[in-house]
Amino acid sequence: SLREDVELFAAEQKANGFKDTAISRHHSVDGDHGRIETRATTVLHDIAWLKDRHDWPGLTSVVMVESTREIGAKIEQETRFYVSSLASQADQLGPVIRSHWAVENSLHWVMDMVFRDDDCRVRTDHAPANFTTLKHMALNLIRKAPGKDSLRLKRKVAAWDDDFLASLLAA
Repeated sequence: SLREDVELFAAEQKANGFKDTAISRHHSVDGDHGRIETRATTVLHDIAWLKDRHDWPGLTSVVMVESTREIGAKIEQETRFYVSSLASQADQLGPVIRSHWAVENSLHWVMDMVFRDDDCRVRTDHAPANFTTLKHMALNLIRKAPGKDSLRLKRKVAAWDDDFLASLLAA
């Protein structure tokens, strides 16, 4: 599979000290909320064989992100792999990957807090996608509503007060 090929290739190149392949590397360290996170982003550029093997025109790089998270005495390590059609260096791709997941995680958190998304049991056919679309539309309407109340409270008020609901829909 593509995943297995990417992971095996990156592991072999790392074990070899990346001697026989063109790479770019970037390291970053962030400290926040009592934790220190170190990220090493390595972009492997010589991947023509992978592009040919998996018939993926435009594929230009394999990205390996090695993260170490220190929270007190606890240390967690994780390695993630990505494939990219961007002809970019590690110092550009590392922040792009991080910001993408920050947006994804932030949206997921908001959807869970406002709509209890993690508890949703809609699972069949197109219903999950349809419900997600409706919830995103509702979230956008709620965000536009004036006032300093939380999004969750505004959602509840819309359920209780037809005038407030009408003002959301008319906005």
